[in-house]
Amino acid sequence: MDPVLISIVAFVGVVAFVGAIVFTIRDFSSTTAEHRLAVMTSNDLPESETTSLVKAELIGKGLAAVGAKFSGVTQRLSNIQNLFEQADSPITADTFLLITAGMGILGAVVSWIAKSPTPLIPVAVLLSATLPAIWLFLRRRARFKRFAFLLPDALELVARALRSGHSLNSGLHIVVQEMPAPISTEFGIAYEEQNLGVPIESALKNMLKRMPNLDLQFFVTAVTIQRQSGGDLAEILEKIGHIIRERFKILGQVKALTGEGRISGIVLMALPIGLFVATYQLNPEYVKLLFTDELGRKMIAVAVTMQFVGAIVIKKIIDIKV
Repeated sequence: MDPVLISIVAFVGVVAFVGAIVFTIRDFSSTTAEHRLAVMTSNDLPESETTSLVKAELIGKGLAAVGAKFSGVTQRLSNIQNLFEQADSPITADTFLLITAGMGILGAVVSWIAKSPTPLIPVAVLLSATLPAIWLFLRRRARFKRFAFLLPDALELVARALRSGHSLNSGLHIVVQEMPAPISTEFGIAYEEQNLGVPIESALKNMLKRMPNLDLQFFVTAVTIQRQSGGDLAEILEKIGHIIRERFKILGQVKALTGEGRISGIVLMALPIGLFVATYQLNPEYVKLLFTDELGRKMIAVAVTMQFVGAIVIKKIIDIKV
């Protein structure tokens, strides 16, 4: 296949992917719901409106069977906004998509200025376009780790508040006042929700959706059970905090023992890419055979596949759950 044609197809694919994400993130449900309510509750609307609504309902039921196959993918795409909340992103989803498109264009311009081979231009576009997503996931991961690190102190603070005679709501408020972000931010949202009338169990479950942490799930479960059957919640929280600290110690030991494997994985993943770049700088014509020859393209495909397989295997080896 012509390299120019490959570049055009890759560019069109990236644009279509970005457009699909924009269409998925944009919420059309509010206007549809308002229209449905207006039709159902108003007697002044013309009959054609009610008829069109019934037709839309019948068409929707007919397409439900087909759409059920793609419900899983749609549900994941609809949770993109939750990803921004978990990462506490300072930018919105629309701005993020604009930055992603801009980075893709910047990658294409830089690769063109550097006079890279034509088949490498789509690769540069994809790599540049994924940088904002990598930043978002790293920010989310760092926030999760910080939350998990502060959670034992927060639970022990709530336990001490309960032992001193405060209610659970007051214990949450003390965490908001005394602890740093992100633990204070999340507990603050839960505290404000229960102040507005949301049951404390539901407020804590909402926090668990925003911060999917196993230790936090223990806390939410303990509060739910204590609300239903009673018990010494302060003692339970102290034990949960102690268990979390002990697991952190074990995780530190595991991390130290698997450090060599992680370094080996980084070196093995970066070495082929570094050698490719160095060889291209020294002898571009030698590298271009990988893109102009049919056997060379097959070798690149096999190499990329083996890179992914090797990364997965190394991750499985060093990823020890505690």
